[in-house]
Amino acid sequence: MSATDKGNPTPLCDGPEKDLELCDVVAALADARNGMALPLRGPGRRGVLPSSAVVIEAVEGLRSVLFPGYFGFSEVPEDNRGYHVGATLDHVQRLLQEQIWRGLCFACERSSEHCEECEQGSLDITRRFLSRLPEVRRLLATDVRAGYEGDPAATSPDEVVFCYPGLRAIVSYRLAHELYELRVPIIPRMITEHAHSLTGIDIHPGARIGEFFFIDHGTGVVIGETTVIGNRVRLYQGVTLGARSFPLDEHGNPIKNVPRHPIVEDDVIIYSGATILGRVTIGRGSTVGGNVWLTTGVPPGSRVTQVEVRQETFLSGSGI
Repeated sequence: MSATDKGNPTPLCDGPEKDLELCDVVAALADARNGMALPLRGPGRRGVLPSSAVVIEAVEGLRSVLFPGYFGFSEVPEDNRGYHVGATLDHVQRLLQEQIWRGLCFACERSSEHCEECEQGSLDITRRFLSRLPEVRRLLATDVRAGYEGDPAATSPDEVVFCYPGLRAIVSYRLAHELYELRVPIIPRMITEHAHSLTGIDIHPGARIGEFFFIDHGTGVVIGETTVIGNRVRLYQGVTLGARSFPLDEHGNPIKNVPRHPIVEDDVIIYSGATILGRVTIGRGSTVGGNVWLTTGVPPGSRVTQVEVRQETFLSGSGI
């Protein structure tokens, strides 16, 4: 059946000069049942989705609150800081509440045009999220200190805040993680993927990361959803903390929420290009050298290099 047979109301397909072939394309793309129908969008569902632009506007507002004077207004007098923070948070609260409402509505199983549970949920979640901001700022202060103390090229903590892509990615992660813990759909991943596009650093909002975290240089770093990272951990560019395999259900689909990424304990350094896969533990105080490939854990205090990994692989393969 063609678009004209369906009575397509699109202006393009009305009138004597309509393009029948193009109208058929319009009808096919507009039909949610044709091809890639989004699984969350069933019949009668509301077509609301969070806006990427508004979510990022909220994140930028939060950055200016977490680092007043560094982002947003560059000159915030000490005696005016409370007003600046309050006005910015008021704006951010309104932006976030609507976007969280949109995310909840999109994932909601109800088909009602007005879901009171989603509306109340968005208000409660937004308030709980904002109440966590002082703790987020405390954690970020430790990350800034780790960046300054961990990089001899850093001339000041200000330089870490202004210039380091690792810190930018960590700021987005820490904000997104709080929303992830509050079970907000879609938005946490939007935040971290925006940071990923800017920095080349891919941190899933579900990862758990401790204090004094530092990513130096950063490009190409990947931290998977169920990764657990302790305190005072330092990563360099190209490090992957990934999954070795994906357990499947009886239908061959990946099973969600299964721990499948590494556990990195306190005071670990992982140098550039290292790849660590699976639910393995890198013991406290260990150092993993550049370009090492690990699928097994190592005890505390280990120093792992390519040579050691090759020797272990050779001995294991020889049956010694």
